[in-house]
Amino acid sequence: MLMAVAATFLTVSATSALAAQSTTPRASAAELAIDAAIPRPEPANVPPPTAGDFKMDTTATVPDATKAIEKPAEPSPAAKAAEPKPAETVTAPAANDAATATPPAATATAPTAEPAKEPVKVSTVAPADQPVADRLRDMIGAKSLRYFDRKNERAAVEKFYSARDYAPQWTQAGKLTDSGKGVIARLKDAAAEGLNPADYPVPDFAAAASPDQLAESELKLTASMLDYARQAQSGRMHWSQVAADILYPEHPTDPAEVLANISTAKDASAALNGYNPPHKLYKELKAKLAELRGQGDGPVLQISEGPALAYKAATKKQGEVAPEDPRVPQLRVKLGVAENPDGTHYDAKVAAAVRKFQESVDLKPTGVLDDRTVKAINSPKRDRHIDTVLVNLERLRWLPRQLGAASLGNAYVILNVPDFTLKVMQNGAQVWTTRVVTGKPGKHATPMLTETMKFITVNPTWNVPPSIIYNEYLPALQQDPTVLQRMGLRLERNRDGSIHISQPPGEANALGRIRFNFPNKFLVYQHDTPDKHLFARDERAFSHGCMRVQNPDQYASTLLNIVLPNERYSPERIRSMYGRSEIDLKFPTPIPVNITYQTAFVDDAGKLQIRKDIYGRDATMIALLKNSRSRDLETLVSHAQPSYARPKDGLPAGVSFASDNTYSSGPSFFERLFGGPSTVTPPAPVGRRPQQRFTR
Repeated sequence: MLMAVAATFLTVSATSALAAQSTTPRASAAELAIDAAIPRPEPANVPPPTAGDFKMDTTATVPDATKAIEKPAEPSPAAKAAEPKPAETVTAPAANDAATATPPAATATAPTAEPAKEPVKVSTVAPADQPVADRLRDMIGAKSLRYFDRKNERAAVEKFYSARDYAPQWTQAGKLTDSGKGVIARLKDAAAEGLNPADYPVPDFAAAASPDQLAESELKLTASMLDYARQAQSGRMHWSQVAADILYPEHPTDPAEVLANISTAKDASAALNGYNPPHKLYKELKAKLAELRGQGDGPVLQISEGPALAYKAATKKQGEVAPEDPRVPQLRVKLGVAENPDGTHYDAKVAAAVRKFQESVDLKPTGVLDDRTVKAINSPKRDRHIDTVLVNLERLRWLPRQLGAASLGNAYVILNVPDFTLKVMQNGAQVWTTRVVTGKPGKHATPMLTETMKFITVNPTWNVPPSIIYNEYLPALQQDPTVLQRMGLRLERNRDGSIHISQPPGEANALGRIRFNFPNKFLVYQHDTPDKHLFARDERAFSHGCMRVQNPDQYASTLLNIVLPNERYSPERIRSMYGRSEIDLKFPTPIPVNITYQTAFVDDAGKLQIRKDIYGRDATMIALLKNSRSRDLETLVSHAQPSYARPKDGLPAGVSFASDNTYSSGPSFFERLFGGPSTVTPPAPVGRRPQQRFTR
């Protein structure tokens, strides 16, 4: 009986086990609640599992009673795909069959899918350069201020190197690239451009043996390259450091553009050289610098020592004395004497060039080629001509990269103050030129600037500027109340009590018959003048700052034919407009006007010309270049120009100046009253402080 009961129990248990394996159990509410509380991994962005993703665990055990049960048929792949994921299947043994239940560790389940990982970025740096790249990454992030003291340069360098995974630009596997060699060659040749090679130090890559040294050399060369590009394009000093009456448009370099340009150029040296001025004026003067240094197409020229050479002009008792010497041809080249280049006679032309050179180096201007003169000629450090050329190259960097108006055939006006000449240029050639009178040295100096001429005024009214009223007319009125009437000037008192003095159009007007207008902050312009005799002088610095033109009718017709070619203006047509009423002739396209200060330039015959430093600009710039490191020059003064304002205090009671912003020019009061340049300084009114430089 006991055996029968046991057999019945085993049969029932086996049947229950088979039922549990052959059918899917229905989860109870309690079990579903437990399942919901179990944290599950976020679904991964992976393709659906296939049949090959599942493996039967051969180590799983089942109760003995199940061995006799027939294995169910293998489901199709589609059916498998429709089944729940293995990670979500819960297998629980029957509550009354704990003894024969399979342990969880032995349950046949597929591995759980892991979340997708970020793709690993493959480095583009060559293995040999990776150590240097690692050091560059650290140095640029933490020590870039050590190499780049400008914020925009640091940002550009960091962006440039991070974009290339910090791979070095100038070396590969520790060896200089062609790009690196080109940059170094250009930096070492900086003296040929009038720059100082010492300002652009070149690291010794051959001595850089470690990644640290290579990375440091990399950044030093990058810093020197950026310095060269910036100073080649804009100058070693800012124009505001030289004088307050200089104003040119800014054209700084973009360090990001420089890095991109040089790093992608086929010829890095040529690309870096492209930041020097593109003007013909610059290129011609650069060639003369090489000649002065004896570095022309041939070998360096050195004048040998020898007997003193002296030229004597012909006299009645003795003829001309021009000794012959084999050194004379080299002397002609060295001093720029173009006539008879192979002549060996120490003639008048050579003697005059020697005399001029002696004056430039503070030697007694005897015209005799003695030992002291030979040593001075052979020593570029003592040759002031070289210094003069250097500062003039520097000033040419301040000019706009494009001087003229492209829509007018690159037409522009250029006026050279120390040479007292004005030229109209178009399509790279001179169209017209004339003599000019410029401002007196001191507070009446003609400013250096670039502006655009917008219109011409025929029969202009001269509105006397406050500076002339204050310094000249008011003191004269105190002595002679009728003086303005005798000069044809009108004195008017405005409603606000201010004084306005003007001169109506006419032949005697201080501005002559025509005024050429290019509005600017210095209130200067170009104009005609009734005082024509001053144009006969070699040095013509007599105005209050404005520029008087010798042939204004020709100047006007030249400009009008450029901007209005179909109107066919002639000097006669311009003169036919002369009268008592102002006539404005507006330009549909403005013409750039560049007022320069070139004491050294190359003339049309290809000869170097040196002019007197009438405003002391050369001396100021030479002192700055010699006494200060060029990197420190930019921090000496602010780039902002000081503001110019009319004097508002210190005037007699009831007297004030007109508020209009009229241009200024004309001769001084004493020139108009007595004729000729003034040699008398009017006494300053009692109780007034001297006026700052304002207008002409």
